This record gives sequence, structure tokens and C-alpha cells, in this order.
Amino acid sequence: MSAETFSVWATGCAHVGTEKRFGRESLTESIRHSEVGGDEGGPPFRWDIMLHLGDLSGNQKSPDDEEGAEVARQFGTSREHPREHFYNLAGNHDATFYTEPTQWWFRKWVDPTGEHTQFSGVDLARRPYPVAGTWERYAFRVGNLLFLMMSDRNDLPPPVGRNPKGGGYPSGAVTGETFAWWQAQVEANPDCAIVSAHHHMLKETTVASGPWEGHRQNEDGTWRGHYHGYFADGGPEGSSYLYFVDSTPDAQAFESYLAAHPGATDLWLGGHTHTHPDDRYGGRSHVERKWDVNFINCAALARHHAGRTTIAMSRLLTFTAGSDEVRVQCYLHTSDYAPQGWYAQAERTIRLGKPFQL
Repeated sequence: MSAETFSVWATGCAHVGTEKRFGRESLTESIRHSEVGGDEGGPPFRWDIMLHLGDLSGNQKSPDDEEGAEVARQFGTSREHPREHFYNLAGNHDATFYTEPTQWWFRKWVDPTGEHTQFSGVDLARRPYPVAGTWERYAFRVGNLLFLMMSDRNDLPPPVGRNPKGGGYPSGAVTGETFAWWQAQVEANPDCAIVSAHHHMLKETTVASGPWEGHRQNEDGTWRGHYHGYFADGGPEGSSYLYFVDSTPDAQAFESYLAAHPGATDLWLGGHTHTHPDDRYGGRSHVERKWDVNFINCAALARHHAGRTTIAMSRLLTFTAGSDEVRVQCYLHTSDYAPQGWYAQAERTIRLGKPFQL
């Protein structure tokens, strides 16, 4: 961290197992691009912490130890940043079946609270910004920035969670306990600039985050997959946003709270929907403002998972001490859409509700 700025590298959807099958190490490559630059001309860039917003796994069924060990290995390839500089939450593909020990894979191999250091490499004592909470929901502070990290709970019984026959049900979920925790954190910290993070975006906030916008409709009225796979018994209406609270579909708990309390959180960071940086499906871009909250879709590091729509990219958020302005840059990790490196057309400046203070 410089004397005046704090930089957050925010992204998600590395889908390590899928990318590995195509001969690509999505985490390793992206970390290398940030630290030394890319082999297609992308420049390196400085960051203080990285937020990976879920879907480290590419598995359509329950992820396994082989993929977990590969995830841990790729995080360990960083030359400049120890594992503890990477802060994680779980996405829908990281979920294990509800019949297994709850989220054992994420807790063992990704492990944001350092429960299984021997597997994950995360030593809680080495976090530059200590975390408080559990693997499912935790908070940490940087100056007056309060980060609220919430994991997807797609490990619950169907229709919320996965069918053991296969299918990474894409609709987003949290437990009622997590929503209550989030609300309590927001209300207890009015002096903080709050960054809320979940794998999914909220309903109708960013590109393709509205009802049925994860799919395309056929001429006969049936649906097919597009951004997300179509699963008739998995809440397909809400495949591209945070749809369930516990087992309540289209709950809109966060949306209702924010509508009644504008600006209660300054930022909502998520991913899940992979697409190119100029996509405006549903009439919304990747960076939008609603209820006095800035919403940013930060996905995805993958190149091949959901290959129909995926462009490998990430975001860099730069906070400047004493300023309420945040610079949001878009980095392309391949040259599939535009030359590798910074994509200037997607750069934005957003405002916090109060200046950032170190």
C-alpha cells in the first residue's frame, strides 16, 4: 500500500478445473499478469489485496481433492503476495452436495478463516487485515473501509442446491443468518464505507441480472442455456442473481433493505455472469448505481468455462486517502476481445458515501 492509495484487485470465476482441462492455469496466469505482465503485452500492476469472488472450482458436480490441491498450488505461485493477501468467498460451483459435510471442499482448500492451513496455506495470523467471522461470512477493515464477505450457499437441498445427478445450479443463495449478519454489520458501522461482496449480483443491478436473463428463449417458448446452464428444477428464473434466502425464492431481502435504506452499503462486488466488458444485456452494464450503491460485476478469470460468453478479465479498484472517488479499471487477461491489458473504454470513476481514510 502506498502512503495515499489502497488497491483492491477484484475478480472471480477462475474455474480452475475447467481451465486446466484446456491447458490453461487461470489463477497462475492472472497472478503472473499482475506481477510481471502478460505475454501478449499486458502490463503488470500493483495491488494490495485480491478478492476472488467465488467459483474457483469448475466442477458441475461436487468438487474434489484433486481440484482443491490445484487451486492451492496456483495461489502459491505468486512471487510478491503470500496466500493471505487473497481473500475468498464461495460461489455456486464451489458447493458440495447437501448430503456431504457442509462445504467441506471450500473450507478445506480455500479456507478464508485459516481452519485448515495444512491444505489451504492460509495462516490467519499472517492476514494483513485480520478477519472476524466464519468461512460463510466474515468481515475485515482497511482504514474506514469495511469489507463484508458472504459465501454462496448452493450446498443446501434442491431446489436451492445441486442435484446429485449433476448440474451446477446457478441461482444464488444465502442463509437467513447471513442476511441478518449483513444487516447488523451495516447498522453497527455507520461511519464506515462498506464494501459488500457475494458471488452473485443483486436483482436487476448489472448486466444480465434480471429474471430469466441468464438464458435465451426458443421459438417454441422453451428455454436454453446462455450465460448460465438451464436447470428446470433449480430456480432458472433467478440463475443470474442472488435468488434464494434459505429456501425462499426471489426473496429480494437485500434489495428491499437497500431500497428502504439508500446508501447503506457503498459497494456491492460480485461476478457469476461471464461476458465481454461492453455487454449491456437487460439495459445494464457491468458497473451501475442503484439505491445510492455502486454495483460492479468483476467476473471472470476463466476463458473456457461457459465459453460462449466468457472473456477473461478482472477489475482494479484504487481508493485514495481523503477522497470519495474510486478508480475502477478493467484488465483483459487475453487478447480475445481487445488487446491484453487495460481496456480504457470500461474504466469508470465511482463515488463512496464518505471519503476513504487510512
